[in-house]
Amino acid sequence: MTTTLITGAAGFTGRYLARRLADRGHRVVALLREPAVLADVGVAETHICDLSDAAGLRAILRQVRPDHIVHLAAIAFVAHDDLADMYRSNIVGLRNLLAAAEGLEGKSRSVLVASSANIYGNGRAGRLSEDLPPAPANDYGVTKAAGEMICRLFAPRLPVIVTRPFNYTGVGQSPSFLIPKIIDHVRRRAPEIELGNLDVARDFSDVRMVVDAYARLIEEPAAIGGTFNVCSGEATSLGQLLDSIRRLSGHDFEVRVNPAFVRADEVKSLCGDASRIESVIGPLARVPLDDTLQWMLTA
Repeated sequence: MTTTLITGAAGFTGRYLARRLADRGHRVVALLREPAVLADVGVAETHICDLSDAAGLRAILRQVRPDHIVHLAAIAFVAHDDLADMYRSNIVGLRNLLAAAEGLEGKSRSVLVASSANIYGNGRAGRLSEDLPPAPANDYGVTKAAGEMICRLFAPRLPVIVTRPFNYTGVGQSPSFLIPKIIDHVRRRAPEIELGNLDVARDFSDVRMVVDAYARLIEEPAAIGGTFNVCSGEATSLGQLLDSIRRLSGHDFEVRVNPAFVRADEVKSLCGDASRIESVIGPLARVPLDDTLQWMLTA
């Protein structure tokens, strides 16, 4: 049986990916920072180890000997207030994991590392392709760009795949993120919501599409060494998003700008080009945004 190790398996994306891989016949092993119950999403085995523990990582990988590794563990909230923690987790943690994977006698068949579309930064119009050089506009983007450079260091010796997911959402995502925050207010029938930057547009996808893409990438030899956008290819403005949620929920609400939520380093618009990934694994399993929002509203 194929064994796949997922770091961050207890997180929002990790739970969906674990279930998707288990359904595809993988034996899923979770590498977690702290204990969590994951049997309900198909995880067969769990190991506890902080990514800062290089020796611990080496010991676990020698024991598990995974056929595939998917690295999701990261601080993914752009406004996270502990920058040292973000840099340590997103850069040093990745470096330790790749070094541990390199040290295995029998190398894994693939090592997928989740980067982020935040590396593209600001001021770029149209659909963004993977050929654009990184120009991150915030610390989170910087950590992800640095992570990609670390992947390049190991690429001659490891079967690395880098993904650049654009914004995605679904049931179970933290209300710290935009769409779950709005959905939470609507479900409580709150009369108003406080948001930050309103003049933004994002390429939104469904988490189920994203994990399906990851599952297909790790099983595709042609993906090795590649960097891939994971996106819908369409940008939705915040205004359009709010109107859709009002229409689907039947609940109207007022939006107020809270200066405390406004970030000077906010990326104004992000829209991806999915041509490269679809040339390798075929069409993405896109879910219309309205369907994703309805799923979240009724969950």
